[in-house]
Amino acid sequence: MPFNVIGYVFIIIAVARVFAEIFERIGYPGFLGEITAGLMLGVFLQDLPRGDLTLMAEFGVFFLMLYAGLELTPEEVRIGGRKSFPIYVITLVTMFFLTIPFTNYSVGTDNIIVASILSVASAPIVIRMTRFFGREFLHVALSYAVISEVGALVILYLLINFELHHLSYFELFLELLKDALFLGLVLGLNYIIGIKHCLWITMRLRRLKSDEAVFGVVMIVATSLALISEEIGMHFSIGAFLVGLILHSDLMGTKQYERVHAIISGVTYGIFAPIFFAWRGINFETEFSLEVVYFFAVIYLVRILLTTVLVWDKEIKVSLTRGAGISSFGVLGLLVGEVGYSYGVLSEHMYALASLASVLGIFLSATIGLAISKLGEGTP
Repeated sequence: MPFNVIGYVFIIIAVARVFAEIFERIGYPGFLGEITAGLMLGVFLQDLPRGDLTLMAEFGVFFLMLYAGLELTPEEVRIGGRKSFPIYVITLVTMFFLTIPFTNYSVGTDNIIVASILSVASAPIVIRMTRFFGREFLHVALSYAVISEVGALVILYLLINFELHHLSYFELFLELLKDALFLGLVLGLNYIIGIKHCLWITMRLRRLKSDEAVFGVVMIVATSLALISEEIGMHFSIGAFLVGLILHSDLMGTKQYERVHAIISGVTYGIFAPIFFAWRGINFETEFSLEVVYFFAVIYLVRILLTTVLVWDKEIKVSLTRGAGISSFGVLGLLVGEVGYSYGVLSEHMYALASLASVLGIFLSATIGLAISKLGEGTP
């Protein structure tokens, strides 16, 4: 890797971490500061080696999804998914119909991809709001974030295959079935191994003397499954997420899980996540018009009201916080839009609308959570 690329990487990480710290101090999630850093760097750094930095940002996706998997167990996803999956389906369908007026009432890949982008939730904002909507709801909210992110990636790559390879509807169904079988096979093997070979795995991991060896084993498994995921037509990050999901403490043992969690957390948020979030800001593209403002206002208002009703609690404050957490859009939506646009399955206009809606939605949901937290602190 040339020296100038390394220099740019150091600059991006340093500026992103400074902005992350500033945002953390004023009560916002740090990744919003990293996106803001990217927005500013995009103005000043014009001659970026985009190919190399895109590769670094993809490592960020890989580690973020791996870390997201570590934060949950298959059982938690299953339990939380019972409530979150219907909410996701209702949100996805609602967002689909809301996009139709903005595509001149024609229906195509634009509507489906933008609907999936606008249905995503941001896991970091969900975690930040946990104490305001109750920890018992955390599994539902995190499950929604995971389901919506995986759903957006699956939808994107199905449509890319459909458009580029001119698949028939039957072939598209077979692609979807193949993806479902892959997910079911991995989770099924995890269930069987967890029952019959849990002790064997724990004992073998204990024999590894160094953290580097543990990290190496995890990376071998994660990259292998990521490559398989990519080969069958899914995004590589889905394979990384599945590895994080199956490496829970019940399978590895508490001590080994803590070792893996600490290593992955340090690598993710110390190096690759700042690059990923900043790169999303650097690549941010939109258009500014009354239509853009109107689009975001309609989308966000409908989504937060719909979600608040679907997750209603006795207290309006708790319900609104739950709604804001699940309606927090997500940075992964920017990646989905970027990939969709680069492959030609998403128009430039709708990509711009979805990008701005995602960024504004993240900031607005975080602001609602911050405001509610301040009100909570002022309540005797």
